[in-house]
Parts: sequence; C-alpha cells; structure tokens
Amino acid sequence: MDFYNIATFFSVLGICSFLVYLFHVLWLNGESRRVILRRQGIAGPLPSFLLGNIPQMKQMLPLSPNQSNHENMKGHHSLMHLFPYFKQWTKQYGQSFLFALGRSQFLYVADNNFVREINCFTSLDMGKPAYLQKDRGALLGKGLITTNGAVWSHQRKSIAPHLFVDKVKDKLKLMVESGEALVNSWGNIIEANGGIADIRVDDYVRRYTSYIISNVVFGDEWETGMEMFPKSLSLIKAMCSPTILSGVPFYRYLPTEKSREIWRLTKEIHSTIMGIVKKHTESASKDLLQVIIEGSKNGDLGPSTPDQFIVDNCKDICIPASEVTAVTAIWGLMLLASHPEWQTRIRVEVLEVCKDGILNFDMLHKMKALRMVILEVLRLYPVTAFVSRQALQNLKLGHIEIPKGVNIWLWLLELHFDPKFWGPDAEKFNPERFAHGISRACRSSQAYIPFGVGARVCPGQSLAMAELQVLFAIILSNFSVTISPSYRHSPQYALLIEPEFGVNLLVQKI
Repeated sequence: MDFYNIATFFSVLGICSFLVYLFHVLWLNGESRRVILRRQGIAGPLPSFLLGNIPQMKQMLPLSPNQSNHENMKGHHSLMHLFPYFKQWTKQYGQSFLFALGRSQFLYVADNNFVREINCFTSLDMGKPAYLQKDRGALLGKGLITTNGAVWSHQRKSIAPHLFVDKVKDKLKLMVESGEALVNSWGNIIEANGGIADIRVDDYVRRYTSYIISNVVFGDEWETGMEMFPKSLSLIKAMCSPTILSGVPFYRYLPTEKSREIWRLTKEIHSTIMGIVKKHTESASKDLLQVIIEGSKNGDLGPSTPDQFIVDNCKDICIPASEVTAVTAIWGLMLLASHPEWQTRIRVEVLEVCKDGILNFDMLHKMKALRMVILEVLRLYPVTAFVSRQALQNLKLGHIEIPKGVNIWLWLLELHFDPKFWGPDAEKFNPERFAHGISRACRSSQAYIPFGVGARVCPGQSLAMAELQVLFAIILSNFSVTISPSYRHSPQYALLIEPEFGVNLLVQKI
C-alpha cells in the first residue's frame, strides 16, 4: 500500500511538473518578454493562449480575394490591404507595437529612426529569426539567409564577395544572352500572331533570371542546375499553404498531402544539387559552387554536414536570386506598360548610350532614367513585405531594451508609402523622385530598404540591379508593351508579394 501511494505521489508530481513546464514554455516565457516591452510603453493586442494573435489576424483578413482591375494601379497603396491587421493595429497602437504568432513574440516597427539603429548595429547578438529555419527549412535550410553567429559570418565571408560589383561585371554577357533569348521567343510569338501578341510574361522572365544564376553558381553544369528552378517554384507554392496564419501547431510535421509534396520536392532539389557537386568535383571548374564547396571544408559549419552546407547555400543563392529578381521584373514590366512615357524615355536613353555598340557594364551606369524606374518599382512593390530580425541576446536599440528571443519586423510597405517621407504622391508611380539619388528622393534614406538593412543586407543586390537593367533595356529596345485587357491587378502575399494571376501584356515590335 505504501509503495502504491509513493508511486501515485510521484506520478502526480511528474504530471504537475510537466504541466507547469508546458505553461512556462507556452505562456510565461512570452509573457515575461511582453512585460519588459510594455513597461517601456510598447503596447499591442492581447494574445490568446497557444495561438497568440493568429485568430484575430485571420478574422481581419478579407472574406474574398482581391478582385481589383488594372484601374487600381493608379494608386498602389492597395498592397496594405494584404495586411489589414497591421493597418488596424498601427492606427490603434502607433508605429511600434507587440503581437504574437503562437508562442513567438514580435515587435512591429515602422520607424525610420529604428531602422537607423539596426543599420548601425554590427554585433552578432542580433540575427535572423529561428522560425525561418523551422517554418521555411525545406526552402532555405541552414544557409546564408537563415543562419546566425559564427556560422553566418563564415558563410558571408566565403560567398558574398563573389556577388559584389567587380564580379557582376563579368556576368553581363550571360545577362545579354538570356535577354536575347527572351526577345527571340517573343518575336516568334508576335510574328505568329500578326504583329501583336497577348503574352503572359511571368515564365519568360523567370527563365531569364534562372539561366543567369544557374550559370553563375553551377558553371558548366548550368543546364542540370536549371532543373531545380521549376521544383523550387512548386516548393514555394506548396509552402504557401498552410500559411503562418494557419493556427495549427506542428502542422508541418503531419504527413498531409501538402507535407508529402514538400518533402518530395526538397529531396529532389537536394539530389539535383548533389549530382552537380559530384560532376563538378571531377571537372574542377571555378565558379560559385566551387567557392561553396571550399567553404564546406573549412570554417564553422554549425550543425550542418558538409553536404548540407553546400545544398543549403546553393538554395539560398539560387532561389532568391531567381525568384525575387523575377517577381520584381514582372512588376516592373506591368508598371512600364502602364506608363508609356517612361518606356519612350528609357528607349531613347538606351539608344543614345549604346548607339550601335554591344551593351556593357559601363553603359548601365549611364542609364539614369532606367535606374530611376527600377528604384521606383522596388519602392512600390518590394518583393518581401518586411525585414526580419531576432534578438539573440538581450540588447538595446535606441531607447528600447529588447529581451532575448523577441522577433523584430520592419514593415517595408509602411515605410515605402508614408507621405511623411515621400510627399503627397507617395502612392503614385513617379520615378522622377529618384532623379538625384535615394538620399534626395525621400526625407530619410532609412525609409527605403528594399534590399534589407544593416549587416544582413542582401549581398546579391548588385547582381539583381544589373539583371533588371539589362532585361528592361533589351525588351524596350525591341518592343512596346501595354496592359492586356485580360490582366487582373491582384497582388497577393505568398512568401513574396506577387501578382496572383500573373501579368499579361500586349507586346508589339517597334
């Protein structure tokens, strides 16, 4: 009897201890962080147990998808309607507030002074959020985008210098080749349709960006590398459902049809990259893959094996470099088609700069109007909705003390559309605002961060800018574009801010 009572006592004690532990992990940890921030005057909506503010966010989402047409392109602030909860909470709590997704705590900020603090913060005590590896691990793994500390430092020192301007110059020939292939494809379609064609541009633009980055990374094995991009796009689409607002804990671990598709695509992409690595070792060609392979043999790899280090960093370069640049170019073509006066201006500029010569890198720097248009496209349609960081230790940014574990979201849309920085035409397409550079375009250069900010700024921005300049220069030198009647202007947020139904343009040779 005594043994039974003792066993019962310890069983009850164990269950109670486990419940206390769960309560501590699922609620008290987050609440203690919220208390620290509330004491500093930062408020926010009250989170629920387990799900945080997810139920409120889902309730505020529109019941039906955006059904707007291209007339709404005259004002582009409709992107904010993709995130009605942040719009509501900004009105209620100001430019900085707290919210929770599950047990993860977030500090929302749309303050240019706070951006300046992050820009000046060089310590490794702030990095990328842990949820990126958990929720987006199949897509991004533990590569340059998601890692922190010494591992990230090793990756950046190994990889980033090979994406800087001096290296990009050598890749211009690839960009021109890819652009000419697109022009030939469109020319054949136009000829077959009697001089003008309704073309959905999305796939052609993605092929343009994929060809370039596949050559940059995989060198002689670029054709095999191209096989991973359709799979990557399928993976992105699969990972958009469920979204972060699904509200189902551990959903990604359940063997649902969607999860099995994600696992299959992840395995196939891994196999494709490792197949290239095997051939690459035999050919010993010098390209970005060789740099990554060498990086896997020395330095801090963290928990990754050498093979995983190679695969994850290839994915972290190839997928964003292809998809992010492509989506920006697609939005850019839509805006140019809506503003024929800027098409003409760029076309004249390209002809004046290039004359009868072959496009080279020095010519790109002379194309001022083209650069102005690209900067305005990146302002109106930043592909990523926010810049994310996490306090890896207790830290202080400006006057705010941020406890370890709190995630920080800098909301690009609020910064990029604020009339306080951009004037009364903040919602309008006006590349002229960049005539004298970014610093003169708005009242605070910290309000323009399409490539991120601080130590984690995108290392591939020079490559992306050059790709966009070459693409627009080649297209507008050969064609005029207008918005197709079949185009439906419906931006959606699916990991990236992209056109839900693609972009259809009427394309005509000039």
